[in-house]
Amino acid sequence: MKLMRGLLDLVVLQFLRANPMHGYQIITSLRKQFGVYFGPSTIYPLLSVMEENGYIKSHWNLENDRPRKVYGITPQGTELLSCTEDSLSHIYRKLAIGTSRIPFSGNDLHLNGLTNCKKHLNGRAPFEVRDKEYKSGPAQMT
Repeated sequence: MKLMRGLLDLVVLQFLRANPMHGYQIITSLRKQFGVYFGPSTIYPLLSVMEENGYIKSHWNLENDRPRKVYGITPQGTELLSCTEDSLSHIYRKLAIGTSRIPFSGNDLHLNGLTNCKKHLNGRAPFEVRDKEYKSGPAQMT
């Protein structure tokens, strides 16, 4: 569960890459696809931080009986997701070949020429969580 919390922003970006969604759709998609429940007190602050960082953008959908704030991924969010997927694939390949040194810090990641990734990672691994991003606290590798 702790690792999942650390990957939550990436999962949300993947959902939004496929289709724009409102918050409740994200909550139900997480439950259906992963069997975990993250409530509104986790999802909406996360969406707010992601929007402040420029990874997603929202607009109000007023076409239904109930207005809903719909979120979509931005080009910056797509770039972050792509470089993070590449970084995680690199880590997976290293694990698969049995390497003893696993790169977990942004400085240790060998991004194979993905210089655009470094501006998004800010010296941290793509799945590392900062305290201010989540009310529930930082993810810990256990």
